Amino acid sequence: MHFYDMNKIAISALVLTIAVITGAFGAHMLRNLLTEEHLRSWQTAVQYMFFHGLGMLIIAIIPQTIISVPKMLDLSWKFLLTGVCLFSGSIFFLSTTEITQLNMKWLGPVTPIGGLFFIAGWLMLAFSSMKKKKS
Repeated sequence: MHFYDMNKIAISALVLTIAVITGAFGAHMLRNLLTEEHLRSWQTAVQYMFFHGLGMLIIAIIPQTIISVPKMLDLSWKFLLTGVCLFSGSIFFLSTTEITQLNMKWLGPVTPIGGLFFIAGWLMLAFSSMKKKKS
């Protein structure tokens, strides 16, 4: 019997849905409103959201029964979700400041923190996979 976390699968699918929507929004609605630099930043945020959303989905469907420390697998998924929110979210806000006229410069340091969560998530997955499952 495999134990999948259906909530994590659903949330991962929503992250991927948002990645599609933000990608299309950037390509069609923001194309003439943002500078090339800000549009590239927007696309970077979309790409990272896709990559890590797929990673989250993969983690969500890994059978909990094959991992000796399922809490590490859970933490890996949560770190990736946090990374998506901080990294991609901050870039989305920062790249649209010329349109929104909101002062979001304080979000600048949030982006690399999101990147650190991505790294931590992938390392946690690696560590959870290296532990030998006790029979």
